[in-house]
Amino acid sequence: MNRRTFARKTIQAASLVGLTSSLPGFPFEKPSIRLGGPLFDKYDQPDEWIAALKKQGYRAAYCPLKTDAPADQIKAYEEAAKKANILIAEVGAWSNPLSTDSATAQTALKKCVDSLALAEAIGANCCVNISGSRNPAQWAGPHKDNLTEATFEQIVAITRKIIQEVKPTRTYFALELMPWSYPDSVDSYLRLIKAINQKQFGVHLDPMNIIDSPRVFFNNGALIKECFKKLGPHIRSCHGKDIILKEDVYTPQLVECRPGLGNMDYTVYLTELSKLKEIPLMMEHLATSEAYQEAAKYIRSVGAKEGIDV
Repeated sequence: MNRRTFARKTIQAASLVGLTSSLPGFPFEKPSIRLGGPLFDKYDQPDEWIAALKKQGYRAAYCPLKTDAPADQIKAYEEAAKKANILIAEVGAWSNPLSTDSATAQTALKKCVDSLALAEAIGANCCVNISGSRNPAQWAGPHKDNLTEATFEQIVAITRKIIQEVKPTRTYFALELMPWSYPDSVDSYLRLIKAINQKQFGVHLDPMNIIDSPRVFFNNGALIKECFKKLGPHIRSCHGKDIILKEDVYTPQLVECRPGLGNMDYTVYLTELSKLKEIPLMMEHLATSEAYQEAAKYIRSVGAKEGIDV
């Protein structure tokens, strides 16, 4: 190659680099997901809370405060989270607004309102609850009236009331998918979104909760893809669990387990979730810190194989 040809190719290469670097998304960012879970370390101050999160390698967190926290404390934790690049994923409002006991239902409604107000104040992605249950003995249990049209309309009215009471502008109220209460499917969630018709009503995604048959169990990747395809723009936070189908009984029994010990398609789950921006994956329902560490290790290993930073 003579000097003139070398110079021409150098100029062409430099021009190509300049053009490429001006394209949107260049340099390409590695897909990432914010993982979080409950903390077992004790903390009394924001810096101690942050240290406990960093110790586990979490970049997302459950809300660390209760609804009666003073405003200055809420502000201090919000600022600490921002400074440490921690996303506060959700405030749990776990209660039963559909209770057949009126006093219980009213207490639950107040808890939802207060929890949504806390989510708004601290800058959480969402406030989440289940819709509730008509079961008088189990607040989140199955009941023959849970999936009726009358209950659907009651859920719509209650959810509107909660959102309109708080009038959030930066957070969302969301209902977790459940196998025996609305929303019990992707399409019933879409129907609720349309019926509730509130801008600040969002989706909380836990696909494990609607793996409800052997057919879905063995093909849960398709269910997960459907969830993200239809609900993706509305998703505010996700839960990470796993599931086993017992093989020593003839009546199908689906049992929750630690991520990595079941059949949940985490390759599909993480791939789809990584396409969304700043939507966390929160582990739950494990008994010990060691169990959460094992779960996180598994989830991160799946992410690593797919080029996703978890």
